[in-house]
Amino acid sequence: MNKIIAWFIIFICWTANSQSQSITVSKINTITHEMDDFVGFDGLGNYFFIKNNVLYKQTSTELLQYQNLLLGKIDKVDLVNPLKVVVFYKAFNTVVVLDNLMNEIQRIDFSSPEIEIIASATGISSRNKLWVFNVLNQQIGLYDLNSNTYQNLGVPIKNEIDVYQTDFNYFHWINEKNEWNTSTIFGRVTINGIVDASDQIHFIDLTRMLFSIDGKLYFKDLKENQLYQIDIFEKSFKKFYYKDQILSIFTDRGITNYKITLP
Repeated sequence: MNKIIAWFIIFICWTANSQSQSITVSKINTITHEMDDFVGFDGLGNYFFIKNNVLYKQTSTELLQYQNLLLGKIDKVDLVNPLKVVVFYKAFNTVVVLDNLMNEIQRIDFSSPEIEIIASATGISSRNKLWVFNVLNQQIGLYDLNSNTYQNLGVPIKNEIDVYQTDFNYFHWINEKNEWNTSTIFGRVTINGIVDASDQIHFIDLTRMLFSIDGKLYFKDLKENQLYQIDIFEKSFKKFYYKDQILSIFTDRGITNYKITLP
């Protein structure tokens, strides 16, 4: 039912804005590769993927890898800082920090008596800290990688987190009511608006986003109340990734990269 409503809203908004400024998309290249999941690109242009629960980093000259079978399935990989890649093993409540050569430089076990956190979301933040959502108290917090201390931010979150995304300054999440919320590193929370029920979503800033529904890709600007469908060659895909005006589409055949200019 949520998707039916979302499709209706998309149709109305797209019809109203069909004469608005268009989005320019041009194909860059296609990378043919066998992988289970495409993670994304770091700020240096290296791309990361997962195959058989091993994390790989492909540079222009070499293929690096990291694996830790004892920690189970890789739940999330954060590439915001290319010098500190954060790998989250949710089932074992553990984060591993890797350097640019994919060597383990730090491991945080949130289940240790000194910490006592059950993490359901993590990501690198500024000032050498980690974003953490602690389900024990339903609060977002910051874990200091230097001092190994943890600080709660703001007040407990009332509704469940369905989707989240982090960067140096913000922790974005969508709750079960499809509300898009953002917390700053100082704990200030803003409700940005209601978003469409989607298969995947990527927040560009505090008002703009990319999202997909049933194999179709859209760009939405809440501030300008604009919605655009993005035309790409692929009729279906597993995942999309966006960084620095590069849109990557992951399919069974590999990765196709597009240069995209947004309004």
